[in-house]
Amino acid sequence: MIKIGIVGGTGYTGVELLRILAQHPQAHLVAITSRKEAGMPVADMFPSLRASVSLAYSDPAVTDLAHCDLVFFATPNAVAMEQTAVLLDGGVRVIDLSADFRLRDVPEWEKWYGRKHAAPELVAQAVYGLPEVNRAKIRAARLVANPGCYPTAVQLGLLPLVAEGVVDLDHLIADAKSGVSGAGRKAETHILFSEASDSFRAYGVGGHRHWPEIRQGLAEAAGREVGLTFVPHLAPMIRGIHATLYARITQETARTAGSDTSFFQKLYQDRYAAEPYVDMLPAGSHPDTRSVRAANMCRIALHRPQGGGTLVVLSVIDNLVKGAAGQAVQNMNIMFGLPETTGLTQLPVVP
Repeated sequence: MIKIGIVGGTGYTGVELLRILAQHPQAHLVAITSRKEAGMPVADMFPSLRASVSLAYSDPAVTDLAHCDLVFFATPNAVAMEQTAVLLDGGVRVIDLSADFRLRDVPEWEKWYGRKHAAPELVAQAVYGLPEVNRAKIRAARLVANPGCYPTAVQLGLLPLVAEGVVDLDHLIADAKSGVSGAGRKAETHILFSEASDSFRAYGVGGHRHWPEIRQGLAEAAGREVGLTFVPHLAPMIRGIHATLYARITQETARTAGSDTSFFQKLYQDRYAAEPYVDMLPAGSHPDTRSVRAANMCRIALHRPQGGGTLVVLSVIDNLVKGAAGQAVQNMNIMFGLPETTGLTQLPVVP
């Protein structure tokens, strides 16, 4: 059994992590910390976990996590970077679900997150936890930076095209929509029911923190910098991300591929054939967020409107599962040599 500690288990990502780990046959939860809720049984805060999680929250200041095999940080940004070094020095492995170790360029991180990085020496050690790209590195990692939700949907949607260089790498567009749970479990006006319901809006158009993370991953796949316009939107739903991605086909590829999508469909099918959590749908399909709700799955479909020069890729995930907690457990399975699907076989919830 893997002895697991969770730092910050009171948010939506934290409860999703608890839900998945409570059903994981090799996971043994030994500590869940929360400064504000210390002493409160987890099941009192989240009745959905009654009879599944018997622990109470403990004060992180007095909780000994050194006896854990693995610690998850399901905390706001800038918490994990303060505490990770001590855990690593004690032989504990860490998966950080925040953004503290995702960007390898520390000054770039400091620019987007508005503070000094507390552990720049650990950034180079961190493995970016997108299993479909870094599986071998994750297996040997001591510290995994779990990807963001938007970056997961966008990268998985564009990677086959970018890696093969069959599209214009200077003019990629990602038009993505997320449910309100992506903003976290907090009281803010813009995510109140009467504000977000029956409405739809873009935000962060001038610059969003996930933009450099997406560009970093795509640039690595392409072997060069890429140009990306990323526009996120808040949709009136609780959970889910729908990313509509646009890429111009290069003239050389257009001559090879002809006017249909079969060339590109095969590219995706070959790239993701062995991936348990990427479902490549038949060309022309329209995946919806409901089809992945509560499941660790990314569903992708290709379109080529009017047989023209632009490919449209549709990519959907549950922002709390494949976009956060589920992917973190997928990374845990890889790190500890377990079958990758262990504890992650939950089917989507419909309706």
